[in-house]
Amino acid sequence: MIRNKPKRRLFRRRKVCRFCADASLAIDYKDPRTLRFFTTERGKIIPGRVSGNCARHQRKLTAAIKRARTIALMPYAATLSHY
Repeated sequence: MIRNKPKRRLFRRRKVCRFCADASLAIDYKDPRTLRFFTTERGKIIPGRVSGNCARHQRKLTAAIKRARTIALMPYAATLSHY
């Protein structure tokens, strides 16, 4: 007779919004170094469910990235080097 092992519960740590946790961090479109953490290598904006940002800060972050792209501080898309 084979006994089943008791199933372990997987505990996933809840993602915490980086901007709510540290009030000294500010979302500023003039700071592309900070905004670069929230874009992929291809230039896409990382969604809040992946990055762990709350809805309020994700909206501010998206607007800041779009502004930085408009004034050419950040690229719209990655350059294709294999062509």
